[in-house]
Amino acid sequence: MHPFVASTLGGLIIGLASALLLLSQGRIAGISGISASAAFGPREGWRLAFVAGLGVGGLVLLQSMPTAFAVPVDRSLFLLAAAGLLVGFGTQLGRGCTSGHGVCGLGRLSRRSALATGAFMLTGFATASLLHLMGGAR
Repeated sequence: MHPFVASTLGGLIIGLASALLLLSQGRIAGISGISASAAFGPREGWRLAFVAGLGVGGLVLLQSMPTAFAVPVDRSLFLLAAAGLLVGFGTQLGRGCTSGHGVCGLGRLSRRSALATGAFMLTGFATASLLHLMGGAR
């Protein structure tokens, strides 16, 4: 399947799933908020099912397309864990992640989400440009 087609279908499925969650539960499909609540908040069944579905989806992809995970990583486990904690801290500080703000917030025409998504994108562009100027990412 052509990467454009696969990306388009993936985006449509994410949008449909987000809309279904909003319409059926009145909840926003922000991964960081759902994951944090499932881990540290009230154990609502839909949140646990949502997080479990992320893991099961990853395992299905690993079994069906193992090459999708064939990305060389030359970083230490400590550095990766630290980066993950910083991302988690940032999503809590920003009151949401790219999925919550970019997919769901923009779909609801939220001004706060538009600002947050703009900040995510500008930071990503600046970081990529800086890394490129420094000779590329290791």
